[in-house]
Amino acid sequence: MRITGLHHLAIITADYPRARDFYHRLLGLPILAENWREERQSWKLDLALPGGSQLELFSFPSPPPRPTRPEACGLRHLALATDALDDVRDRLRRENVQVEAIRIDEYTGARFFFCRDPDQLPVEFYETAP
Repeated sequence: MRITGLHHLAIITADYPRARDFYHRLLGLPILAENWREERQSWKLDLALPGGSQLELFSFPSPPPRPTRPEACGLRHLALATDALDDVRDRLRRENVQVEAIRIDEYTGARFFFCRDPDQLPVEFYETAP
């Protein structure tokens, strides 16, 4: 078996317009495709991530409930790499997105912070070297 990388990550959103705006306009992820799936009454939005992987956003008439306990199984958070951590944080704050304080990864020494997307999914921004 040979794994060559991450192809995509899928997120089900309860508020498609807000999630689309957050990931496309605010974070700047380019749209690869956006399709209305009539049979499911659902949107599917494919967004490009650097390196060739993708983020898929799905809407559904009745999205499944999010786990209420932090220790529940499922996606813990989405982590996005950036070489401009302060700029990203400042942009989010200007858009009235609540951001956490910048922290230091105790194992790597890298800086990072979290915010939440419109569905309250934690999104981490992790600083990489330019």
